[in-house]
Amino acid sequence: MGKGLVIVHTGDGKGKTTAALGLALRAVGQGFKVAVVQFIKGSWKYGELSAPEFLPGFEITAMGKGFVGLGGKEPNPEDIALAGEAFEAGREKVLSGNYGMVILDEVNVAVSLGLLPVERVLELIEQKPDNTHLVLTGRGADPRIIEKADLVTEMREVKHPYKKGIKAQRGIEF
Repeated sequence: MGKGLVIVHTGDGKGKTTAALGLALRAVGQGFKVAVVQFIKGSWKYGELSAPEFLPGFEITAMGKGFVGLGGKEPNPEDIALAGEAFEAGREKVLSGNYGMVILDEVNVAVSLGLLPVERVLELIEQKPDNTHLVLTGRGADPRIIEKADLVTEMREVKHPYKKGIKAQRGIEF
């Protein structure tokens, strides 16, 4: 493997996690071991949670209790603690050097909501082993993370079926 990249998928459009999982599929196909740590999504049953049954070398851990909304309030201490646990789980995987790719799914949201200090993510980027790709997803990526990244993609919504009243579809949104 060449240099391990820092990749950011951000923006208000759909597809950030989906794109990261596509990278994971490609990496597993190249023989890399891949770990995904999902922030915030812990209570939902997403389709990708079953993927390790079919993909040797792929593991995924959903953490948190589900979507977090602040509504102008201070972050809930429980959400802060859960985000910290998810970050530590991801950090251990990154620093172990055992994975060709580690995806921290929705970590940008955790930072933007004040659940996780951006400095911790920036420090992890600096400490990342050269042989590990690090993928950071979620809306509202901090400009300092964007600056440190090697590749940044911003998803922009052009059209979404939800606006026509079509509910989330199995295999597409979850």
